[in-house]
Amino acid sequence: MVMHELPDDSRPREKLLARGPAALSDRELLALLLRTGFAGKGVLELAGELLAPPPIGFGGIAGLLHAGAAELEPIKGLGPAKRAELLAVLELARRALAEQLRTREVFDAPEAVKQYLALHLARRPYEVFAVLFLDSQNRLIALEELFRGTLGQTSVYPREVAMRALQHRAASVVLAHNHPSGSVEPSAADQSLTQTLRAALALLDIRVLDHVIVGPGAALSMAERGLM
Repeated sequence: MVMHELPDDSRPREKLLARGPAALSDRELLALLLRTGFAGKGVLELAGELLAPPPIGFGGIAGLLHAGAAELEPIKGLGPAKRAELLAVLELARRALAEQLRTREVFDAPEAVKQYLALHLARRPYEVFAVLFLDSQNRLIALEELFRGTLGQTSVYPREVAMRALQHRAASVVLAHNHPSGSVEPSAADQSLTQTLRAALALLDIRVLDHVIVGPGAALSMAERGLM
């Protein structure tokens, strides 16, 4: 059924205005953002396909919003305007979380930290090592991607991490990297790297508060796991 054939109280826009955004499904919210489908495919059907599991779709809202411009471009029904809107939504989400982390201690918002890092790193096809630099009140100063690697390995240099921490006048840091394979379980190498960086930064009186590993649809805090 196409949008105009739906009862008024079942159309996403009218439903949202009458009952609030929480009343809408992911498919309905996405359809509201996309506004139109294309010949032979209504916007609700298009939204459903985009949210379907791979290889048809992106595996849900998180997968879609983590997609880059190159991944969206080949999809029929997503012209430049719609792709731009989806990318803008992702950037707004990033900025909203960054704003939250700049005004609150990261310990007060552990889920926001994981969400923020996932929005930046989860969909990368290669490994990226990033650092959240924090002030003396554990508030965000900056997020920087310091190293990029191949699918299986990233070379991380403690000296470079230490230099950037000093330049930011950071009192503490949160380490982060992605696992393109999808599993967020920390490897022995991940744990060894964490200890190496903790020891190097401790000489500068800079604490490593956590090491977060992210993948498509998941994030793991090594501190919460008791691995720090």
